[in-house]
Amino acid sequence: QVQLVESGGGLVQAGGSLRLSCAASGRTFSSYAMGWFRQAPGKERAIVTVITWSGGNPYYADSVKGRFTISRDNAKNTVYLQMNSLKPEDTAVYYCAARTGYCSGYGCFRVKYDYWGQGTQVTVSS
Repeated sequence: QVQLVESGGGLVQAGGSLRLSCAASGRTFSSYAMGWFRQAPGKERAIVTVITWSGGNPYYADSVKGRFTISRDNAKNTVYLQMNSLKPEDTAVYYCAARTGYCSGYGCFRVKYDYWGQGTQVTVSS
């Protein structure tokens, strides 16, 4: 089992920044990929970015490239999402998720994730 707890959401004006954190506990050694997803009101949940615990380049959805950065601190079992130049359309509940099976590259966008956090609300005002 892996437990995930997100934090860092809030209300920010357009153009501002937020940093989300996702603290993982439990059998984190078995987690291979960590992803951030978001779900806006009335829309399906969509992946934003993914990073693996073992290294390698992170991958981003086109909508956030150049503005969002995912990073990890393996010693703290924590994954971060730095969000800059926020837009009103970034408003959503953001979830982190862990996948215990192998995936690579943008293939990690299309696979099933095994564990989910409870989500944290990000609201960007215009």
